[in-house]
Amino acid sequence: MILVTGGAGFIGSNLVAALDARGERVAVSDRLGQGDKWRNLAKRELEALIRPEALDAWLEECGGELDLIYHMGAISSTTETDADALVANNLLLSQKLWTWCAENGVPLIYASSAATYGDGAQGFDDSLDRGYLASLRPLNAYGWSKHAFDRWVARRTEEGWPSPPHWAGLKFFNVYGPNEYHKGGQASVAWHLFGQIGRGEAARLFKSHRPDYADGGQLRDFVHVDDCVDAMLWLAGQPEVSGLFNVGSGKARSFLDLATGVFAALGREPDIAFVPTPEAIREKYQYFTEARMDRLRTAGFQANALSLEEGLRRYVQDYLASPDPYR
Repeated sequence: MILVTGGAGFIGSNLVAALDARGERVAVSDRLGQGDKWRNLAKRELEALIRPEALDAWLEECGGELDLIYHMGAISSTTETDADALVANNLLLSQKLWTWCAENGVPLIYASSAATYGDGAQGFDDSLDRGYLASLRPLNAYGWSKHAFDRWVARRTEEGWPSPPHWAGLKFFNVYGPNEYHKGGQASVAWHLFGQIGRGEAARLFKSHRPDYADGGQLRDFVHVDDCVDAMLWLAGQPEVSGLFNVGSGKARSFLDLATGVFAALGREPDIAFVPTPEAIREKYQYFTEARMDRLRTAGFQANALSLEEGLRRYVQDYLASPDPYR
């Protein structure tokens, strides 16, 4: 049996769908709330659905059946200001699961984030080197909470503390794709642009406030959620591969490219308006992110990421523009 924490969330529910399609026994730990998040799991056959506060008791009763834990659960909002809640959910729970997996001999694959890199001034090297990790300066409390766990893992493994028999931490870049709808303001720019276009509005992108970037020319590593799932499934089958790994396309593209791709997927001519970047985030706004994929490639992962154009076409035509947008 496989446990997916955060399995009703965006990346987690796409992973659950892939595991279910393989015929795996899948247990999910998550909160569904009062919105439509439950729809992310509505088509899946589940072994168990566990509220996070009941996870300890469930592990004590059923943990002996587990072959693997994917720990995707977290507060993922980059605007969350309750640092205590972020520590409880993103650091302490991760430490508890790491320790449980080490004690019980269960592999662990967990979600980190590209937000750990901060403004990118130190590059995007998915290294476990403690000196390099210490040089990174995340720009928000969410990124810091994820970074704190990566640093804890680096210290534990370097000092020889007990570790899961096989583990991987995944620094996801700008992920887009089906089942992200419950995220609202934190959903991908692709989802927001589709909504704006559907309402008959111009697609809105931020103006550049730097002379070396054109309006809409700010660059991100946009990666389709299917590529993230492919990497997670591959890692689960590689017991000899452990470490911290970037998960992205490996190719930075502009927000203008993204908007043009959404229009193309809809068969429409681009209509784009540029608006000032809000002053509250302007000084710390990232102008470039790009995943270095060398480490994962060297480990043996050779699947090619979807191009931005093909990923957007699939997302828009197969999901967003369809009667049932859920996977």
